[in-house]
Amino acid sequence: MSIPAAPKGTIGIELEIGGMTCASCAMRIEKKLNRLSDVAATVNYATEKASVTVPDGYDPALLIAEVEKTGYTAALPEPESEEGPPSSDAAAADATDPELTPLRQRLIGATVLSVPVIAMAMIPPLQFTYWQWASLTLAAPVIVWGAWPFHKAAWTNLKHGTATMDTLISMGTSAALLWSLYALFFGTAGTPGMTHPFEFTIAPSDGAANIYLEVGAGVTMFLLAGRYFEKRSKRRAGAALRALLELGVKEVSVLRGGTEVKIPAEKLRVGDEFVVRPGEKIATDGRVVSGTSAVDASMLTGESVPVEVGEGDAVTGATVNAGGRLVVRATRVGSDTQLAQMARLVEEAQSGKAEVQRLADRISSVFVPIVIMIAVAALGVWLWAGFPVAAAFTAAVAVLVIACPCALGLATPTALLVGTGRGAQMGVLIKGPEVLESTRRVDTVVLDKTGTVTTGEMTLVDVIAEPGQDRVELLRLAGAVEHASEHPIARAVARGAAEEIGELPVPEDFVNIEGRGVQGVVDGRPVLVGRESLLAERSLPLGEELASAKERAEAEGKTVVAVGWDGRARGVLVIADTLKPTSAEAVAQLKAIGLAPVLLTGDNEAVARRIAAEVGIEEVIAEVLPEGKVDVISRLQREGKTVAMVGDGVNDAPALARADLGLAMGTGSDVAIEASDLTLVRGDLRSAVDAIRLSRKTLGTIKTNLFWAFAYNVAAIPIAALGMLNPMLAGAAMAFSSVFVVGNSLRLRGFKSIAPK
Repeated sequence: MSIPAAPKGTIGIELEIGGMTCASCAMRIEKKLNRLSDVAATVNYATEKASVTVPDGYDPALLIAEVEKTGYTAALPEPESEEGPPSSDAAAADATDPELTPLRQRLIGATVLSVPVIAMAMIPPLQFTYWQWASLTLAAPVIVWGAWPFHKAAWTNLKHGTATMDTLISMGTSAALLWSLYALFFGTAGTPGMTHPFEFTIAPSDGAANIYLEVGAGVTMFLLAGRYFEKRSKRRAGAALRALLELGVKEVSVLRGGTEVKIPAEKLRVGDEFVVRPGEKIATDGRVVSGTSAVDASMLTGESVPVEVGEGDAVTGATVNAGGRLVVRATRVGSDTQLAQMARLVEEAQSGKAEVQRLADRISSVFVPIVIMIAVAALGVWLWAGFPVAAAFTAAVAVLVIACPCALGLATPTALLVGTGRGAQMGVLIKGPEVLESTRRVDTVVLDKTGTVTTGEMTLVDVIAEPGQDRVELLRLAGAVEHASEHPIARAVARGAAEEIGELPVPEDFVNIEGRGVQGVVDGRPVLVGRESLLAERSLPLGEELASAKERAEAEGKTVVAVGWDGRARGVLVIADTLKPTSAEAVAQLKAIGLAPVLLTGDNEAVARRIAAEVGIEEVIAEVLPEGKVDVISRLQREGKTVAMVGDGVNDAPALARADLGLAMGTGSDVAIEASDLTLVRGDLRSAVDAIRLSRKTLGTIKTNLFWAFAYNVAAIPIAALGMLNPMLAGAAMAFSSVFVVGNSLRLRGFKSIAPK
């Protein structure tokens, strides 16, 4: 994990913060730390970390103590173990999470205890002789122990003069429990045989015969469910960093006195020489000492064509050696490598993303003070009018009870559950509610080229034979020789030939001319396939027509290999990354929903322009490395645009994290998927259109749910203030608002894809 670079004479300290429930908590901690002398701090709610710049030698314990004074926990990050980075297994992480585990335990306990309480209160036939005391026995642990995180957060908010959803929850559930205790022990609610009949009559009451335990228990249960699923979603934000670190090599073969010795990759040092065989990952950044090969660097550059390397060329850690044996001298190790820098880019991008404060908190900050004022006013008016103190307190407490909206806990989880379920059916995975805000405002969509708009695989796209040469024969002989090679371009030629012709002959005397081509004998003919320069050296120059065809193909950014035998060149084969069949349609659909598409790629300008023209994209930004992609996203954001990014590779991960909305192709790398907000399972770009439309629809449903979650209870507040609230009315308001919220959320099941089947 990284923190911003500290000025000279200072150091950076990172703290892991616990106990935050909303963005206002992060702001509160940040203000507290920044009041300390010579301390500059930023606190991120999403990653639950504080990045602090302090004078050299500053004691971190002072920072931890200051955070704890604010009511939260803080600790220095634990160092990584010798075994390397932690597992990215989400289930294992959830099982050992120090905050998620107790929250899950509270949710399970609250569910088991609350369901019978709600059932007894709402179904009169279940109200046996001492049912009210059974309800108290079951509900009290839920309202006290189950809702403890809400009570704790409410107390912290009170000390700082603020009110959030936690304040509303704590206030309502506590009022319901305290009044029920009063009614049971000092009123008539504890009398054997007491029932809450199923009637909704509105009449003044002193409240001494009424209990509201089902309201307190039900609210706690539903809100714990919402908090648990939100916390679990947010916990997985760091998975992108773990996945990036796990890309690295675990063991490396180092040369010691000419002998290969296996050592753990973390013990590799600058200057060490190590061996990379075909198909292996390069252990760290370095320079080739000996050998030639093709290196698949698409994870870094996004360019689909393998990079030919030889003695003296630089190579990057975690890229794949696709050709011959290499000996590499390490030039950068550990946190200095390109891979580690990409991990820092991802973290900084995630930390820099503006976290949308929960809408419920914003509503509560206004709603809570109003409810308290109404309760106080009701108390005062009843006393001023000469009513007994018990009746006045009944009206005031009833206001607090009815103001606690159970449906608030269902508003986001149910819409998200139905929306994500429908999305999964359509091949769209939505990570959490916090990503939905961005989809409504997005106006620009940046598309990676390789693997997103195109297939990301080298494909044989054209076979051009010399005049008089049989095309099938050309393809058969070239495919046979290339089939014996492991080079990515050779595999593309062999695959294309086999698809068109069928079984290919087996070459004899095969020779791999490293970095230049291959040769072999097929049907008694010595066939040479490779670079034009290789054929020219063997006195097999291209004819005028073949040379012109080669120039035209290369001008479009395609790769060309020449084929020759029996003393002359016989043709050229054109290889390129091909367009996905649905990409042009998807771009048109993105434009139709108001998004401006931009093609962003690490590939060369000619290739990018050709692809953009084929799909109908006007703006093209090419030859950009990962840090450059992040800069492009940042520049567009500074221009006032809200940016969605669609990508699939490791090289896209920092940009996906930086964008306002990141969409990863499910056919791409795990790192890109973890760094994104939405995942397109099918790898079809048209899914991006459905993802944005569905996310917008889900967000609209959540906002409607939140409105009605409050509206039903607001409508009942005047009745409570007049002292006419009865338990069945309180329960009905809770149940009816919850049913409405669930029903409204279920409408998302009818969402239709605009992509044809």
